[in-house]
Amino acid sequence: MPFDQDQFRAIVSGRRNDARARLARFLLAVASLGYRAAVLVRNSLYNHRILRSHRAAVAVICVGNLTTGGTGKTPLVAWLARLMAEEGLRPAILTRGYKARRVNAHPTDEPAELAQACPGVPVIVNPDRVAGAAEAVGSHDAQVLLMDDGFQHRRLARDLDIVTIDATAPFGYGRLLPAGFLREPVSGLRRAHAVVLTRSDQVCEETLGQIETQIRRIRSNLLIARAVHAPVGARRSDDDEIPLEDLKGKKVFAFCGLGNPEAFFATVQACGCVLAGSQTYNDHHTYTDQNLADLHRAARSQGADLLLTTQKDWTKTAALSGTCETVPMVYLAVSLQFTSGGDPLRALIERTLAGTIPPL
Repeated sequence: MPFDQDQFRAIVSGRRNDARARLARFLLAVASLGYRAAVLVRNSLYNHRILRSHRAAVAVICVGNLTTGGTGKTPLVAWLARLMAEEGLRPAILTRGYKARRVNAHPTDEPAELAQACPGVPVIVNPDRVAGAAEAVGSHDAQVLLMDDGFQHRRLARDLDIVTIDATAPFGYGRLLPAGFLREPVSGLRRAHAVVLTRSDQVCEETLGQIETQIRRIRSNLLIARAVHAPVGARRSDDDEIPLEDLKGKKVFAFCGLGNPEAFFATVQACGCVLAGSQTYNDHHTYTDQNLADLHRAARSQGADLLLTTQKDWTKTAALSGTCETVPMVYLAVSLQFTSGGDPLRALIERTLAGTIPPL
């Protein structure tokens, strides 16, 4: 039976509380004990320098998270790439390319999304981040490396760790995989230099305060910034955009394959779109021509003006045949905007690049 992300989330979150769900939570909790032990042992080996971290020839800024699923790392990496360009530096992005593949010679998923979000910036796909760093410096003359999704990858030393936390689902239900969505205990934030609370506009001030209080209990002086994924319009390509104002009142059929799909649907409705229907897939879903045919059929049956998705999902569907298209398909372009803490974060980055970051 294929994995159903929505059902799994319902079980681990406690939304399902029937006998089968309770049994599943118990078994998952038992399984998570082994995962916890492995994570703690590995981190201890790095903390005591039994396992060695390798330093790159240039500064490394890591963007990562504590949980599985999307927390908004890519918009932050794009913001960092633009910041490096403003400083006159040549950045390169390191990614492991998780579940990445090629369709008709086109890369899909994370590498394609990063390349599209950061035009002109080399994207090095290599699960061996140390080798990737050497390639970025040796082949692309990179002056600073942006390591995507690397907080748990400790083999490559970094000068700055920025952790993104989705304010709508911050701590993976408080349990480690597979009983929850945490990749490591929240105490891992002691290794971080800064936290960016993404989608901070989708929760109330009281909830944001509670999240920040929990973070402060772990490390009181951790820099915390708040950010939103601000929509800027709908696009089919760089030169084909529907302005944000023109999306208001449009009937859309929205789909995505994300770890937190509800956050995307909330953003769509906040744009003033009328949500005629929606379809969710598992995170990192591999789309097929049949998927596209089904989506267009559903959008047409609901009288949708547009078939709307995320940039991440767009990159995975754009290389497919598209012969079934009957409703225009676009992606919602977003830009990371800081509502607080942006200037202190920029100052921290500048100190890092100047080699004056204070030790943890």
